[in-house]
Amino acid sequence: MPSYKYSVYSSTKRNGSGRRNGGGGQRSGGGGKRRGEYIDPARLVRVAKPVTENVYVPVNKFSDFAVDQRILDNLTAKGYVSPSAIQDQTIPLALEGKDVIGLANTGTGKTAAFAVPVLDRLINDPKSNALIVAPTRELAQQIEEECRSIAKGSGLNGALLIGGTSMGPQLRDLRFNPRIVIGTPGRIKDHLERRTLNLANFNLVVLDEVDRMLDMGFVNDVTELLRELAQPRQSFFFSATMDPRVEGLIRTFATEPVTVAVKTGDTSENVHQDIVRFSGTGDKMTKLHDILLSPEVTKVIVFDETQRNVERLGQELLSRGFKADTIHGGKSQGQRQRALDSFKTGRTNILVATDVAARGIDVSDISHVLNYTMPQSYMDYVHRIGRAGRAGKIGYAVTFVGHN
Repeated sequence: MPSYKYSVYSSTKRNGSGRRNGGGGQRSGGGGKRRGEYIDPARLVRVAKPVTENVYVPVNKFSDFAVDQRILDNLTAKGYVSPSAIQDQTIPLALEGKDVIGLANTGTGKTAAFAVPVLDRLINDPKSNALIVAPTRELAQQIEEECRSIAKGSGLNGALLIGGTSMGPQLRDLRFNPRIVIGTPGRIKDHLERRTLNLANFNLVVLDEVDRMLDMGFVNDVTELLRELAQPRQSFFFSATMDPRVEGLIRTFATEPVTVAVKTGDTSENVHQDIVRFSGTGDKMTKLHDILLSPEVTKVIVFDETQRNVERLGQELLSRGFKADTIHGGKSQGQRQRALDSFKTGRTNILVATDVAARGIDVSDISHVLNYTMPQSYMDYVHRIGRAGRAGKIGYAVTFVGHN
């Protein structure tokens, strides 16, 4: 029998089909999208106004945290010395057992902020188990990879429960009673309904990017998952925004939470936004071609409306000599991961995508976002262009608008 020492996670990264449409935790129709919302093109033109951020001086170093030595050694091996603001302020509170609300932008180190205390608790308390919920397959995989590297050598075992992958490996991993389960709401709920997962002994829970989960229509699924967990428990809620829906969920399920707020502004403030007018399909394609030939366009996501259109546009760009690939909910998780890996490593520099990518891709060096079709809502637009302008850089967003 093979040894399942935390690397058990990797066994779930196989091709296959999920039960839910798109398989990525996103329900048919995009969940909470507001269909047909009119967006005034004037809202899509804005000069980037990056916020000047003060350099954060951490109070602690990672070596100061009272956690298992194996975790500290793994953090050192990863090059982690000084924690980011969200890590520096969250980890001590979490180690005290407090519920934490983390308000932070994407790319601020949120994963390590909850992974370090959660993994330390699992190592030191054999009766503890953790559930980590993310809105998309890609984010769940990123969390799993980070947790696996931080927990290396600990003997912890886990399961990654996401759509777009075969149920078989997940069922096998669940039979080994994983100490940590990471997944998307839809697939986790599938396992609850199959009775292949029991959350009654899970006393640690992390909801990452809560606002995005609720945007995608998962409020009922998330509420149901939280009700299945053990009491008492320690809870972590991470979100970029604190709107009434997020606040209501936290108020219902958290116990005297402490808020750590390090959000500095909207990601879109770092993005220069403009529109391109076109008349007819041929003119539209010509203008896209010309933009992609611009030397400043180094890594770009091109958004189209449907899976079929994405595939058609991707093939057209390949035929024109561009290094392009496609990603959408109709692809298996293996296909999506290969496309994303090619994009990250530079084997391709153009990724044609549906909106599923706006909620699942975290690549720091995207220079441009091109909206080849108008998004369904302004919130979708904000999610799209937020892929550019990361890590303090100026990004660019261009939206194609037909002549009236």
